[in-house]
Amino acid sequence: MNKAVSIRTKRVIAALLSAGLLAGISVNTAVAAPKNLARSVVQADWLEKNLDNPDVKIIEVSTEAGLYERGHIKNAVKLNWYTDLVEVVNRDIVAGTRFQKLARAAGINKNSIVVLYGDKNNWFAAWGAWIFNTYGIEDVRLLDGGRVKWEKDGRAFTTTVPTPKDGNFVATKADKSVRATLIRDVLPAVRKKGSSDIVDIRSADEYSGKIFAPAGFQELAVRAGHIPGAINVPWGSNVNADGTFKTVAELKKLYADKGIDGKKPIITYCRIGERSSLTWFVLSEILGYEVKNYDGSWTEYGNGVGNPISNPAGTIWGAA
Repeated sequence: MNKAVSIRTKRVIAALLSAGLLAGISVNTAVAAPKNLARSVVQADWLEKNLDNPDVKIIEVSTEAGLYERGHIKNAVKLNWYTDLVEVVNRDIVAGTRFQKLARAAGINKNSIVVLYGDKNNWFAAWGAWIFNTYGIEDVRLLDGGRVKWEKDGRAFTTTVPTPKDGNFVATKADKSVRATLIRDVLPAVRKKGSSDIVDIRSADEYSGKIFAPAGFQELAVRAGHIPGAINVPWGSNVNADGTFKTVAELKKLYADKGIDGKKPIITYCRIGERSSLTWFVLSEILGYEVKNYDGSWTEYGNGVGNPISNPAGTIWGAA
């Protein structure tokens, strides 16, 4: 059976189970349930009670320099997005062999519960969750509200750096069902209009082509606009003012109102793939839809020669 179809079937069964629609029918939930559908987001109270649980491995992925060193959640291991979760010479996600070493050094085993959190509304923690999924870690969760809410709630930080015993996790081959590439997925979706839902999670000004990127960001494309046919649902629509995720019902309505209901494959993208990984997490791990994150995103697509572009604002690179 095709892996993507298999995962989607499991998610449908799990949704029916949670809705009580398969009552009285014997189902092996260990096989039928999706990886994270009903438990993909953990609350701070739960995490506080499980800080010393050997089955729970906590990972911080923040991008502000020195933030982890100034204080972090007890037993959290630091992973650096710039050097650990991507390749540092060629542009790519971290290689499987290197990721396996990092995961083992963090004490992660095959059956570990991995909880990630970070700064910037969990953008990079969500990238981490996507990478962990890509290489076969079964139970990956995000801390609701991330580092900011934990701190605002007055919960404890420590400066003690943990030294976990090496884990035994073995990385799988990178899962193509969660990662979109330009040639294999994005351009075919553009050419065959309606075959997939493409979700642009950037701001309305980025989407329209009014600006190339948010102020202060250095990764740019030389063309403005969006992928033709893409639907704009800014990443911030997924969360409340305090950074916590909206309810499942609210999230389903948010996307349904944009014509996205999970009946077609979905591709998410942003500028470099980090913000879109948060939307990937919402659509895939919370709502259970079939979703690929396009990490090349606009800095690959908008810099590609000959790629079709929609630019409603008409902004021109270098124009006065």
